[in-house]
Amino acid sequence: MVARKNKMIISEIWRYPVKSLAGEKLKTAQLNLDGISGDRRVLVYDEESRRLVTSRTKPKLLGLKATLGKNGEPLINGIAWDDIESQQAIINAAGEGARLIEWDGPERFDILPLLVATDGAIKEFGYDYRRLRPNIIIGGVEGLAEREWAGRQMKIGKAIIEFAQLRGRCVMTTYDPDTLKRDPAVLRHIVKKFDGTLALDTAVLQSGKISVGDVAEFVE
Repeated sequence: MVARKNKMIISEIWRYPVKSLAGEKLKTAQLNLDGISGDRRVLVYDEESRRLVTSRTKPKLLGLKATLGKNGEPLINGIAWDDIESQQAIINAAGEGARLIEWDGPERFDILPLLVATDGAIKEFGYDYRRLRPNIIIGGVEGLAEREWAGRQMKIGKAIIEFAQLRGRCVMTTYDPDTLKRDPAVLRHIVKKFDGTLALDTAVLQSGKISVGDVAEFVE
């Protein structure tokens, strides 16, 4: 399986200013060594268990939408993340001990700063691609070609990324991004058809600005 002979391009860019909340689609973004600027800047922390909380165990978090305001600060459903109303929304979704914290450590990411999906694999997946929570979607890719990309590097403008491995998928994929209704068949489908993995854990080797429509080329 290989990419089509026509050019691969960036078809979508997504940012998730608050980890585990719904994100925002962008036309352009600054790609830094620690991922898309503004991505996963705020985390949900449980004071009782002293652990980070994600939608794996608190799926109601997926029903809250995170964006960046004009001042660069994260918003939750359009309200400043540190506002009491946002805090209450988090408590309602994740429990009484849940709090929002700013954090810039590696815990912001499950594995690596970027998750990259391809249009070919999304078509094979057959469900709403938002269940996969990608940062970048690459268009112009034939079928499941992404499954051969681990270890390869790709140039997008001045930025260079490196695909590390296929992402092992979890229960988060079973929740509809709009209704939050759970469908266990989704994860069973990923296990059966894709050996439990879909999209790519990706590192950033060189920073740069990226935009929808940019050509994406392998670095040989």
